[in-house]
Amino acid sequence: MIEKTIKIGTQEVRFRSSATVPRLYRTKFKRDIFRDLNKLQKSYKDKGSEEGSSMEIEDLEIFENVAYIMAYHADPTIPGTIDEWLDQFEMFSIYQVLPEILELWGDNLLTDVESKKNRRGPTVWSLIFGLRRQTTA
Repeated sequence: MIEKTIKIGTQEVRFRSSATVPRLYRTKFKRDIFRDLNKLQKSYKDKGSEEGSSMEIEDLEIFENVAYIMAYHADPTIPGTIDEWLDQFEMFSIYQVLPEILELWGDNLLTDVESKKNRRGPTVWSLIFGLRRQTTA
């Protein structure tokens, strides 16, 4: 389990990523978080990584859903709906928050895989999400 605090507008928001997140996501949205994040990552790399370009509405909804679930996982006292949760923020750029969310998800996957396999080199998830393992000497 990994936690990270991300600044959204003027607020600091805690997010948590763990093996529970896919289940929470599936239960709440009836969707597969692995497919959704893969689509979101691809969209972000292909056309959305620069401000001024636009992402599809479905990608924005995936981002909101994933961010909400990770925030709820870190703090179950947040509002009960995404609309209520988002309503507490001023306007913010998805391009500042999305990379942080994707990094948190990727770090959690790398941690899970490393603890199970304890190996060097790229993992399946790092290849899928384009993440690079940072090694320490």
